[in-house]
Formats: sequence, C-alpha cells, structure tokens
Amino acid sequence: MTLSLRMPDLTALEILLAVARTGTLSAAGRESGLTQQAVSARLAALETRTGVRLATRTTRGARLTPEGVVVAQWADRLIRLAEEVDAGLAALREDSRTRLRVSASLTVAEHLLPGWLVSCRADTARRGGTPPEVVLTATNSDQVIEQVRAGTADLGFIEGPRVPAGLRSRVVAHDELVLVVPPEHRWARRRDGVTPAELARTPLVSRELGSGTREVLTAALRGAGHEPAAAGLELSTTAAVRAAVLAGAGPAVISRLAVEDDLRTGRLAHVVVAGLTLRRDLRAIWTGTRTPPAGAVRVLLGHIHSAGGGSASGQPPAAR
Repeated sequence: MTLSLRMPDLTALEILLAVARTGTLSAAGRESGLTQQAVSARLAALETRTGVRLATRTTRGARLTPEGVVVAQWADRLIRLAEEVDAGLAALREDSRTRLRVSASLTVAEHLLPGWLVSCRADTARRGGTPPEVVLTATNSDQVIEQVRAGTADLGFIEGPRVPAGLRSRVVAHDELVLVVPPEHRWARRRDGVTPAELARTPLVSRELGSGTREVLTAALRGAGHEPAAAGLELSTTAAVRAAVLAGAGPAVISRLAVEDDLRTGRLAHVVVAGLTLRRDLRAIWTGTRTPPAGAVRVLLGHIHSAGGGSASGQPPAAR
C-alpha cells in the first residue's frame, strides 16, 4: 500500500503532540527547541497537508479541535511504534558491530579461521575495542554460498574455483591441493608421479558434491581434457578423507593445509600430478556493496588483510 501525499511526517506529528501536552504554542516551542513562530508555521503546514483543522488559536493558548484530538491519539500510537522501531534498529546496528555469523568451508574453518579469530580478538583488545562474538558454521562451499545469500550468515569463506553470482568477494588466502597416498602405496614410489589421465581414471577418496575441494579438482581435470571417475569413497569432512587415506582406503586429493603434519612425518606421501595445476583461491563472500559491511565483518576482513591472510603454498593473498 502506498501512503497518500496527505500523510504527515513524524516530526510534524511530534509538534502536534507537544501542542496537545502544553496547551500553548510558546510552551510547545520550548519543549521542541523551536520558536513560537516556528511552531505556529509547522502546525499550519500540518493542517494544510492533512486538510484537517487541528487546533484553534486563542489569546490564552491553543486548543485542539475534536478532529485534532483524534489525530493526536493516532500520532501518539504511531510515534511510540516509531520509537520502538528506532530502538530495534539501534540494537541491530550494535549487534552487527559485536556479533558476527560466519559460515566457512571446512578447509578454512579448520585450518585458517581459528588463527584469524584469535589474532583478531587480541588485536582488537589491544586497540581498546570490543572483539566481535563469532558464531561459526562449518560446511561445504555450496552451503556457505546459500547461507550468505539467504542472510543466515553475515560473512562466508569458500574454496571453489568460481566467484558466486550476485555476491561480493575478496581473495583472503591461497591453498594448494595435493595428491596423497600411504607410504606403502605403489604411487608413493613413482619419482615422476602420475599423469592427469591416470588420476582421472582412479576412484578417489573424495569429499561430497558441493565441496570446493572436489569442485576445484573436477575443474582442473576437465580443463586438461579428462572426465573424473566416480568417487571410490565419498565423505563429508576433510578429516574423514584424511583418516580414510591413512587407513588405506585409497588416494585422495586434499588441501595441503590438512596434511602438512602427515607429509612432514612421513605418514602420507605426496604424489606429483604432472601438468595439473591444483592451486586455488580462498575467498570471503558477502552481500551488498563492493566494500565489506561496516562493523564486525569489516573488522575481521581488515585484520585478515593486514595480517597477510594465510597460504598452504607460502604466498601472500592477492588483493582483488
């Protein structure tokens, strides 16, 4: 429903209520911080706009007409509701500064966000600010995108190869996917590694559809002209994929961040895939303007940028 042009604004209605409370234009002016002449002019403008005679001026003051009394009653209810809305909006603004709903892909949630949040909290406290309260949901990249679009997450972190349509994004870190096998696996002894065609033919231990890791691998293999085989074992977390490889379930392509300790200690072996690029950008996503929203979102992203983000390959994040 569209309001008519006769509908007065809240400021004009507040003047009417001040006249009703005080009974004189001068007293209403003192209450509103206006001169008597300004109150009289605004009251006259209100009557002209509404087309209703609202008050009668007398030598002893101003008295509301019967119609003015009714309008004042409506105005009182409307302004009380407006005050409630105003207070609610203030609470929401404060909430956006101090509470942050984050949805992140598992690689980011498990290996990067904890460090970012701890250092952001310490940095904010050192500057005398109040660190935001963070509510974190860890899921796959497709679900992160949907939650940010639906408004159930203020900020998302994804690891897929594409920039989601309709969302703003910023590269915050880089990652590298690596093909890993147990040390006793036949591929572990290959000095030249495996070819993209051989990798594509092999049923891997894999994340579920919608995972950024799986999407990046699929895109890389298709870019090399190979359609990946169906997963030999499909699991919903990076930790489960790692555990399955350690148990001998088969090879997997997984974030280096998730297996750095295993590669360093020899529990897993890194197998080179000749001619296949498996590096990827890790992105923050949000809705709205190109600049991240003010408040906790901007505080966290600003901290990540100033701290240099994070990278499995040792390279700083690119600004985009």
